[in-house]
Amino acid sequence: MILLFLPLLIINGQVAEKGQIVQVTGIISDEESNPVPGVSVISHKLRKGTISELTGIYNIVSIPGDTIWVSALGFKNTTFVIPKDIDSKQLTKDVKLLNDTIVIKDVVILPWKNYEEFKRDILADRAIKPEILNMYENLAAIQQSIANTYNYSVSPEAGYRMVMQQTANALYSRNQSPVNNLLNPFAWAKFFNDIKHGLFKNEKFNKTKSTKPKVVKKKDTTDKVE
Repeated sequence: MILLFLPLLIINGQVAEKGQIVQVTGIISDEESNPVPGVSVISHKLRKGTISELTGIYNIVSIPGDTIWVSALGFKNTTFVIPKDIDSKQLTKDVKLLNDTIVIKDVVILPWKNYEEFKRDILADRAIKPEILNMYENLAAIQQSIANTYNYSVSPEAGYRMVMQQTANALYSRNQSPVNNLLNPFAWAKFFNDIKHGLFKNEKFNKTKSTKPKVVKKKDTTDKVE
């Protein structure tokens, strides 16, 4: 073991004797020349490191030919090499870091661990809120009031279609807010189509008699004189 480490001790002693230790210092900044604190600065050969100050200034001891790693969160890693033929014991090296932007896909966070929990929660029977029940009752009352006011009747076929449509809407908006047909273009199209075919026509006005008196022509029963 002593024989193995002896060459390394000799090399380090020779380097120290020749004065090959170099003190590297500088300022680390971003693309807009703002100082970046807390940047890791590591010597590859000496396996030593330091971090930059609040003003972006760093200071590390190295040797000629060494590679200095500069790394910071949110910036691309960069390196620089100390020249082997450097004569000075000090080296000033400013470092400019480039932003490292990583674009990730949109992440949707759901309150279920797996698909089975999602399906069980969606298909579970839930009590309908009282305000929603009241809304359905109010809508039914309004429809009945309109029907009584304008005296129009709904055929069994139309009633069946309406009930099936209401059932489909209830299943579609289950455990959700009810559908607002005022914002539904298909509902408006159906409404205008029903008006066109006279579904909302008031039978009361169709049965009213004209106010104009009718003129009854009497037949001439007198004999004609030749």
